[in-house]
Amino acid sequence: MLDDGLRLESSLLVAMPQLQDPNFRRAVVLLVQHDAEGSFGLVLNRPGELSASDLCVSLDVRWRGDPNASIHWGGPVQPNTGWVLFDRDDPLPSDFEEIKTVASGVCFAGSLDVLRAVAESPPPAVQLFLGYAGWGAGQLEAELAAGAWLTAPGSADVIFDVAPGGMWNHVLESLGVDPATLVPTHGVH
Repeated sequence: MLDDGLRLESSLLVAMPQLQDPNFRRAVVLLVQHDAEGSFGLVLNRPGELSASDLCVSLDVRWRGDPNASIHWGGPVQPNTGWVLFDRDDPLPSDFEEIKTVASGVCFAGSLDVLRAVAESPPPAVQLFLGYAGWGAGQLEAELAAGAWLTAPGSADVIFDVAPGGMWNHVLESLGVDPATLVPTHGVH
């Protein structure tokens, strides 16, 4: 059993080779919420084919951000639900109570009103997601104990500045782990 004092929220989860679920092969997940009832996260390194502007048009939202921005695949759960991660020097109006700071310099929300505000006045960095990764009560702890994931600190530079294709290697190397040395095995790494 893991130490009850282990703070997982705002951490990055890095999938290990023995994680058999193809949804999470070489995945890096930002853990947005973790408590006794379960866990919620967004896969950071799976850009999709749908553009942010196309998604916004379908929602009758004007997108003023990067015209080449794509929607990321946040995970296999509820793929039609949308989420926003953004960095913002000047906070959005205080009437957006649903905005949560999930790491230093990283805000999270899942409301259409926040999407409208972000799309109209894009922050320095923004990513849009469809779907999420979810775990029931105790499920993530069991996967961690089995060695399916490593944890790393969540940070704006990794979330917004590291290319999705190199993120898994980057996070492992930041932990002092050579990705080439990883082999599928059970237990704590």
